[in-house]
Amino acid sequence: MKHSILGLLFFAMLMITSCKSDKKEAETVVDEPTQTEEATENSRQPTEVKDEPAYYSEKRKVTLALESKSDSNVTGNVLFTQDQGVVTMIARLKGLSPGEHAIHIHEKADCSSADGKSSGGHWNPTGQPHGKWGEATGYHKGDIGNFIANNEGNGNITKITDEWCIGCGDETKDILGKAIIVHQGTDDFTSQPSGAAGARVSCGGIIE
Repeated sequence: MKHSILGLLFFAMLMITSCKSDKKEAETVVDEPTQTEEATENSRQPTEVKDEPAYYSEKRKVTLALESKSDSNVTGNVLFTQDQGVVTMIARLKGLSPGEHAIHIHEKADCSSADGKSSGGHWNPTGQPHGKWGEATGYHKGDIGNFIANNEGNGNITKITDEWCIGCGDETKDILGKAIIVHQGTDDFTSQPSGAAGARVSCGGIIE
């Protein structure tokens, strides 16, 4: 009888030890994901891609010649380039009177009239008042500004902006089909609707 009791106690101790061991193993089965598993899981997540206009990565170039208007001798060349959503304009002019002159983008690439007025008024697709570029009170998308002609009558101007595009189809940004107009006088950035810049002495259509 004594041996039987001892045997039962021994069997019970074996069972308790076995249960503790199983519990410990069960607790250690669930581990944190390894670094490789985390990387794989993260790779399944969609990557946020910044939406850019379709024309953003498109490189384009337009060159145009400026012809004399209003009985002047003003001529020149203008180069527009587009890269990464930014348009650069470089204009080189000659035959001007020394001093300051205005240059604008006008509505139509039509330089057929002798006075250049066939190009229409300032390009103003957003319906803003005329003003200096960047002014909080408003400005036309065609309000490029003024430049200086030297004593030989030569002048250069460069403008860089992301508010224009070349052939993107956005009516508020697309400069194709418009015209560059050079004026005899200076833009005062105040007078409406065009800055009282005087006669149009040179014109060139922005066309491909």
